[in-house]
Amino acid sequence: MCDVILNKKLKEKFDESVSAVLPITVIVLLLSIFVVPMETGTIALFLVGAFMLIIGMAFFQLGAEMAMTPLGEGVGSHIMKTKRLSILIIVCFVMGVIITIAEPDLQVLANQVPSIPNETLIWTVALGVGVFLVIAVLRIIFKLSLPLLLCILYAALFLLSFAAPADFIAVAFDSGGVTTGPMTVPFIMAIGVGLSSTRLIHSSSFLLTAEQVHCSPKGAKVPTSNVCMI
Repeated sequence: MCDVILNKKLKEKFDESVSAVLPITVIVLLLSIFVVPMETGTIALFLVGAFMLIIGMAFFQLGAEMAMTPLGEGVGSHIMKTKRLSILIIVCFVMGVIITIAEPDLQVLANQVPSIPNETLIWTVALGVGVFLVIAVLRIIFKLSLPLLLCILYAALFLLSFAAPADFIAVAFDSGGVTTGPMTVPFIMAIGVGLSSTRLIHSSSFLLTAEQVHCSPKGAKVPTSNVCMI
């Protein structure tokens, strides 16, 4: 019975991976043939990489659904039942930092910004996610107005983006995008489900929204200093 369920879930994840990777693969393949001709060996390596990506994503999503999601839900519901705000804040901050450091998309972004040390970029974004994951959880606990909070934070984001050097803005916004990758999303959403089930509300979507809002403070010396998670 378990094997049947596992095979069914694996097929679902494989289909999801194919639907996500195949369109991009076809577009890049057509461009490499008709627009920017490439060597046959390069195209073959690209196709092999696309196939391996589909397989890897399928198994990764299966593992995330079977392990990370139940774990996140259990952590969220358990820390809410402790009724100790200090423990809740510390646990959420630490989990936000650790999950973000493990995020593959952030590792890729850090390698693409050679002007900044990888550890500086990764730790800056990770600390920001930890801080604003705490803010998102506090919003759930104290039932703060979601539209009002988002309006305030986005207004602050755009105001600070006008004050920040132009060279830093792209990295700041890209850093917000990579925090919603395959590692972060399942666990953060699961934590939100666990918290929401205890509070009898549905606020897990705000946890991801909170991660994506970035601001660039004026006078920063490096792009990572411009990234703060709202």
